[in-house]
Amino acid sequence: MKKKYKIATLGCRTNQYESEGYATQLRARGFTEAVDGEKADICIVNTCTVTASADSHSRHQIRQLSKENPEAELVVTGCLAEKLSSMKEVTRVVLNKDKENLLTRVFPEENFPEFAIDTFAGHTRAFVKVQDGCNSFCSYCIIPYVRGRSRSRKIPDILKEVKTLIAEGYREVVLTGINIGDFEGENGERLADLVTLVDNIEGLDRLRLSSIDPDEVDDALTKAILEGKKTCPSMHIVLQSGSNSILKRMNRKYTRQMFIEATQKLIAARPDFTFTTDVIVGFPGETEADFEESLQILRDVQFAKVHMFPYSVRERTKAALFPNQISREMIQERKQKVLRASERAAFLLREKYVGRTLDVLVESEDPVQGHTENFLTVLLEEGTAKKNEIISVVCEKNSPKGLQGKRVS
Repeated sequence: MKKKYKIATLGCRTNQYESEGYATQLRARGFTEAVDGEKADICIVNTCTVTASADSHSRHQIRQLSKENPEAELVVTGCLAEKLSSMKEVTRVVLNKDKENLLTRVFPEENFPEFAIDTFAGHTRAFVKVQDGCNSFCSYCIIPYVRGRSRSRKIPDILKEVKTLIAEGYREVVLTGINIGDFEGENGERLADLVTLVDNIEGLDRLRLSSIDPDEVDDALTKAILEGKKTCPSMHIVLQSGSNSILKRMNRKYTRQMFIEATQKLIAARPDFTFTTDVIVGFPGETEADFEESLQILRDVQFAKVHMFPYSVRERTKAALFPNQISREMIQERKQKVLRASERAAFLLREKYVGRTLDVLVESEDPVQGHTENFLTVLLEEGTAKKNEIISVVCEKNSPKGLQGKRVS
């Protein structure tokens, strides 16, 4: 009987990529993923510690998998792993610095293939990790301490992996990392150079970048994105706060003006360019005026999607010691305001596309739903389409869930 595995992944796209790497290696050695009701021989929990909520979810996953698979080897890795070795359910901890060697640590007698992915189960877009670690040391963030300093993958390895994914039928690839703006190749290549190289790979339909800071959207990267044949007119540019005083306390390397300039430059060159972003609410010392500045940028930019994070105290960070910590009640109140403002802004953005015909990469079939190249959600009102198919849809109306329309080809 084939051995079974289960992998639980918390947090960022980099974690998702790494978990897929484990699955790829396990399948190569004859393992199959355990379905509901089946017991696993090995369980891997890829943890996250970006917020207190992430900590809680990581611990819950460990307890749940242990309960369902009492005989399994339960291996914990990821950004919270160091703190979880005392949990009775955990049989082994592998820290981030040794993450890619996890399976050889668990099965030293096995000969696993190199750590890379050849598929991205359950997804129509595949994430490809190009960089790990962070040198920024933002005052609220523990990631540089648990992920380490920035380091980049070799360009030939990245290109090989992208080509493998395209051969497996993937239409869209997302270049991801902990701080991809820090990417640097062995010969001094920057992210713009990598984007151009991937963009030119035959068979690729869409290329995206994961989150990047506005100060890293320089002229070279802007040119690579705008002139790319496959690079999508949509970027996840990180805001965190619309207040310069809060950005300074966060130890971010940009201002609100730099953020606005980065978005305006791209829209001026290509009016259909859209943006997604991250916002932290309730950072220590955040006044009503600071918070209003964040809301104003949400209204002005009209993001396609906003990822909202209530501030969470992280040990070992400077912000944990800052005065004027915001109450839980105030954070919840501001959280709801951001959610309402971002939903309204996204709705108004989509309104501009009613009546237009857009190409949609289908991500689910029941109902048929997907995203345009500039990351607008589109749902098919009637008709059918297959997952991973790119179809043309005339958008007839807008709704809180996305644009709705009919297939035309």
